[in-house]
Amino acid sequence: MIVQLTGTLVEVTPSRVTLDVGGVGYELGVSSTTAAALPHTGEAGVTILTRLIVREDAMELFGFSSRSERALFDQLRAISGVGPKLALAVLSTFTPSQLAQVVATQDATRMAQVPGVGRKKASRLLVELSDVFNKNADLRELVGLFSPESDQAPLPVAAMGSVESEAAEALLSMGFTSQEAELALEGHEEAGALTIEKALAYALRRLGGGR
Repeated sequence: MIVQLTGTLVEVTPSRVTLDVGGVGYELGVSSTTAAALPHTGEAGVTILTRLIVREDAMELFGFSSRSERALFDQLRAISGVGPKLALAVLSTFTPSQLAQVVATQDATRMAQVPGVGRKKASRLLVELSDVFNKNADLRELVGLFSPESDQAPLPVAAMGSVESEAAEALLSMGFTSQEAELALEGHEEAGALTIEKALAYALRRLGGGR
């Protein structure tokens, strides 16, 4: 696995970087955020963090200016229906801190500004990423939006009905029927999905990641 490269910048565009490493030119797909953070072409000793993706028909190398951006790229790709191209589109639209802010406020309008992301997909991405930021200690510490204790705090029993109803409303807004929402949320309390975000993530997993 190639995790980083150090060499001379040959070319930088908003989506591609060419790095000369010991006479070998590596082309890396990058976000516009990473491209903007790099020095001018011709600069030597430039280190770029990388992620190699191997497919049946190709090997693709992607570059990142920070560990947090690479971590988010990995987490975005782990979401059903999100490939490298869409992951880079998200990271080109938001810096890691900006993305954390969008996720924390569940701002579907801003998330839908990402090319290729409609309103329904934006809502699903926000739910999935909310779970990511809560569980990933490095990302949580980076943005300072979630405390370790907040994810552990139990929800009062009286609020259970509210969680289910609000999660159902969110599913309805994504285009699911009331029957689909009801069936998908069955058993969420027993599974420990006691917040709206967790209940939504639970339901979407049962629904196969959305439509």
